[in-house]
Amino acid sequence: MTGSTDGPARPSERRRATGRHPRTRSVVRGLLGAGLAALLVVPAGTAAWAGGGPGGNGQGGGHGDALTRAQERTLLRYADDTWASMAAMADEQTGLVADQIDADLGTPSAYTSPTNIGGYLWSAVVARDLGVISKKEARDRIGTTLETLSELERHEPSGMFYNWYAPETGEKLTTWPDSGDVVHPFLSTVDNGWLAASLRVVADAEPKLRKQADALYDSMDFGWFHDTEAADGAGLNRGGFWVDQPGDTCTVPGNYGDDDDAPEVLYTCHWYDTTVSEARIATYLGIANGQIPAKAYYGTLRTMPDEGCDFGWQEQKPEGVTREYSGVSVFEGTYEYADMRLVPSWGGSMFEALMPDLFVPEAEWGPRSWGVNHPATVAAQEFHGLEEADYGYWGFSPASDPFGGYREYGVEGLGISSDGYASDEPATDVDRGYDGCREATNPEPDYGEGVVTPHASFLALPYDADGALDNLAGIETDLGAYGDGGFLDAVSTDSGTAAERYLSLDQSMIMAAIGNALDDDALKDYFVDRSFEKTVRPLVAAQVFGSTMPR
Repeated sequence: MTGSTDGPARPSERRRATGRHPRTRSVVRGLLGAGLAALLVVPAGTAAWAGGGPGGNGQGGGHGDALTRAQERTLLRYADDTWASMAAMADEQTGLVADQIDADLGTPSAYTSPTNIGGYLWSAVVARDLGVISKKEARDRIGTTLETLSELERHEPSGMFYNWYAPETGEKLTTWPDSGDVVHPFLSTVDNGWLAASLRVVADAEPKLRKQADALYDSMDFGWFHDTEAADGAGLNRGGFWVDQPGDTCTVPGNYGDDDDAPEVLYTCHWYDTTVSEARIATYLGIANGQIPAKAYYGTLRTMPDEGCDFGWQEQKPEGVTREYSGVSVFEGTYEYADMRLVPSWGGSMFEALMPDLFVPEAEWGPRSWGVNHPATVAAQEFHGLEEADYGYWGFSPASDPFGGYREYGVEGLGISSDGYASDEPATDVDRGYDGCREATNPEPDYGEGVVTPHASFLALPYDADGALDNLAGIETDLGAYGDGGFLDAVSTDSGTAAERYLSLDQSMIMAAIGNALDDDALKDYFVDRSFEKTVRPLVAAQVFGSTMPR
C-alpha cells in the first residue's frame, strides 16, 4: 500500500513535539491540596444560548475563556467520582473494564469491547495526572490490562481485536452472556481505532510500559480495513470484517492486507463514508502509520451530493462548492441550522463530531474546517435544547435510554439521515423536506420529553466551558442525575427519569475531556508525536469547510 513517505512511526520516534513533562500542572496540585471533600460546586443554572455562540468571538477554534478556580474544583470532583465508576467496572485480575455497571456500582456487565478497554487505559492516565490515583496504582492497572491484551485472541494476520470479550477471563465471546444468543465474532474498524489511540497515549504517558504498549500498537494493521478502490479510488474504510460468515448478514469477501497469502475475510457491505464521524480516528491512525494512503483523508463525504433527487432522501438540500485535495474532488456541502452553516454527522450527535477531537488537535490544525465546525456543532446543540425544543438543557449523544435499553440520541435536524437520532421520547422525526424532491411532512414539530446525555456536555468544554458547566450543574442538582460514580448515563428533562447505570465508554469520554480541560490538552500531547503531526497536520490544515458560526 502507498502511504506516508516517512512510513509508520517506530517506538523510538514516539515522542511528543512539545517535550512538556511531568504532566500534572501546579494548579491541579493546588486543587488537590484543598481536599476533595471541600470542593466547590458551580451554581446550578442553565446558560442562555446567544448569537455569539461558543468561544465568545464566533470565530471558532481553540479554547474559550480560562476556567475559574471554582470550575476547576468542580471538574476535579467530577473526575474523582467518574473514576470510581471506571474502577468498579475493572476486573482486578485481567484489568479489563466492563461495558457498563448499575448505579449502585455493584455487578458489572459480563462483556467488554476494544473501545471500552481503550477508554479505561486513557482514563487511568488522566486519573493519575489529576492525582485521583497514585502513579503506582495507575502503572499497576495499566500494566495488568496490557498483559491481558497481549494474550487475547486476535485476528493474527491483521493484529486486530475482536469486538466482544469476557472481562473476567479475556475469552472471545461466541454467545451473549445475558441471553445466550449467538455472537458472530466481528472485528470493528472504529473500536480497534479507539484501542490503538489509547496505546499511543499509554506509550508516551508511562515510559516503563512503553515497550508493551508499542508492541501491541505496532502489531495492528489498519490497512486490513481499507478499501483503496472505494470513493473513486480515494479509498474508504469498511465498517469491519468477520472471519466466518455471520448468518444472513450481507458480506463482501476480500483481503485488503499486504499479505496475499492470508485467508480472505468477510467485510461489511458498508463503508465509513461521512467526514463527521467518530470513525475518522481509524483513518488518522492508518495514515500516520503508513497503512492507509494519505489521500483517503479526503475520500469521505461532507454531506451527500446535491445531484438532482438521487440523494433527496437526506435531511436537507446541501449547499457548497467543489474543491480538489491531493487529486480528490470534494463537494464541500453544508447544512443550514440556527443561522449558521455546518458539516453534519450521520445522526446529529455530539460524539460523532467531537470524540476524535479529544486526541487530535483538529480545531488548531484545521482553522478553516474543524476550527469552525466544532464550535458550530456545540452552538447548534445548545440552540436545539434551549430554544428550538425548549428542554431547558442540552447535550445529545448515544447513551442508555432512561426508559430502558440503549438509544442513539442527537439533534435530528443536524444529521444527514432523514430519520436520524432524535433528542426526545418518543422520538420525533423532523422532516422539512428537500427542495424539488421531497415534500415536508413535519417541518415544525412538537417535541416530546427531552433526553440529555452528560458526556455530550463534557465534549463541548473546549468550545463553551461556561455553558457546559452550567448545563451540567443543572443536570446534577435540578435533574438529580448524579451518583457515586458521577453523572448517570442519561436523564429525561421533564420527569427527571434517569438511566440508572454507567457506560464505560461514556465515562471514559468524560475523563478524557476533564483531563484535557484541567491539564492543557494532555491527552493530545500524549497521542500526537512528531511523525504523526508531520504526516496528518498538513492534511487537516488544507481542507476548507463551508461552516459558519451564527451571524
